[in-house]
Amino acid sequence: MSEYRANKMKGDQAGNEWQDISYTTHPAEEPAPESEKTEPESKQAAKPAKKLHKGRKRVQEVLGGDYLSKNSVVNNVPFLIYLGILTLLYISNTYNTDRMYKQIETTKTQLKELRFEYITARSSLMFESKQSELNKRTQAIGLKETIIPPFKIFYSGDSIQIANR
Repeated sequence: MSEYRANKMKGDQAGNEWQDISYTTHPAEEPAPESEKTEPESKQAAKPAKKLHKGRKRVQEVLGGDYLSKNSVVNNVPFLIYLGILTLLYISNTYNTDRMYKQIETTKTQLKELRFEYITARSSLMFESKQSELNKRTQAIGLKETIIPPFKIFYSGDSIQIANR
């Protein structure tokens, strides 16, 4: 049987490499030459064998583990590992980007809140520092607004001079 498989593989190695042994005819089952065939045997040989669909055959190879033992797969294992590492890096990069995006959004909302707080505090300070508001608060503790305008005092050594505005 190994000779039979070797002879079959000489012609088309890539195509025969995928063939499942259970679906090929064995040398013991090969039909006899046409001169030796009887009528019923030739009718049996005329029936087309049920062919597996390519998809089914590949699924059977993958599930059966035959696919992983092929030379093409074994030779590409380092490349497959490289692709797996790249996939993991891509996934981790996506998670990292999502985390940073959420962090940026929370920082933006905090900045908006602090800005609103600053604007409110500034407007409150401007309102409280108006002369009319200061006058109201000082009258509550007994101070009155002066009627005399302010003046400057100049001091130069011995003499003091007073200047009105």
